[in-house]
Amino acid sequence: MKIAVISDIHGNHYALHQVLTEAKTLSVEKLFILGDMVGYYYHPEKVLSALETWDFYFIKGNHETILKKLLNNEISLEAVRSKYGSGHASAIKKLSQLQLDFLTESPDSKLLVIDDVSISLNHGSPFDQDYYLYPDTDAGYLNACENSCDFVFVGHSHYPFVHKLASGLLINVGSVGQSRNKGGVASWCVLNTVNKTIEMRSTPYDISILQKEVLQSDPDIPYL
Repeated sequence: MKIAVISDIHGNHYALHQVLTEAKTLSVEKLFILGDMVGYYYHPEKVLSALETWDFYFIKGNHETILKKLLNNEISLEAVRSKYGSGHASAIKKLSQLQLDFLTESPDSKLLVIDDVSISLNHGSPFDQDYYLYPDTDAGYLNACENSCDFVFVGHSHYPFVHKLASGLLINVGSVGQSRNKGGVASWCVLNTVNKTIEMRSTPYDISILQKEVLQSDPDIPYL
């Protein structure tokens, strides 16, 4: 089975559309989504709509945790907007209660076995789902992700890389919606469970409309 492993879409359906189009051409049958469908950008409803025809498994990320805190009035919307933009507000406005519950109540990690291949799904890391793993992270922390699985998948940092563990591979798939390697390129990965291989993918997309939306919704946050 070919499985697309994606993470950190962040309401950027323009990037997701290109990734899903490419995934179809590669005969991908299933998606693993490693959290952060929301935050930063503005169309989580279109993200969820694009996923409706796919067989996918989702674990939540830190931005779904932020969303839950907003819904519970534990933090202020303006404090979140000033740091991350209006993406969370867009989610609260545009998503149904059922969709919000799905995002905020999903598990934050998962262990799976498919075709005798053991797979660990995480947002940050197996030892801390809010821990950022980068290509230059100390090897001791990378090796701490060892959990006897063939493949340990993470996202969160938005930087893709592969690291050899004792029992398998640690793969940071990067970010679909907000790559921090290069703008306008969605990073993701294809896992083939038949021959136990991975293929790191970089998919370009048109950023022009998204840039206009940022200037309209969050002109005071150049980071976006």
